[in-house]
Amino acid sequence: MHQDNSEHRPRDHVADQTRARSNPSGRANQEDAAWLQRYGHRAGVEGTISQTSRAFGLRRSHYKGQAKTHLQHLLTAAGINLVRLDAWMTGTPLVGTRTSHFTALRPAG
Repeated sequence: MHQDNSEHRPRDHVADQTRARSNPSGRANQEDAAWLQRYGHRAGVEGTISQTSRAFGLRRSHYKGQAKTHLQHLLTAAGINLVRLDAWMTGTPLVGTRTSHFTALRPAG
């Protein structure tokens, strides 16, 4: 059952747009080599999180208790390492970014 949260407020899109316009150097900073290096690290972490939740079912814990959940995380991490090691040893290419069904409908050219 949905609980009413009296503190919940809808997002103010006008404020979001104003905030985005007030920092024009934000996009310019994205060309900086240091920013690109930090973003590359973040992209790698995001990919690992996505892989654990999609391929290994780590979205929810299958056990009760912190010790068993921790063990699940350790075994899942070991499993990810084995899958990645196998892919590296067999020369299996990394999967690229998926294309949405909507994007796939776009005409070429």
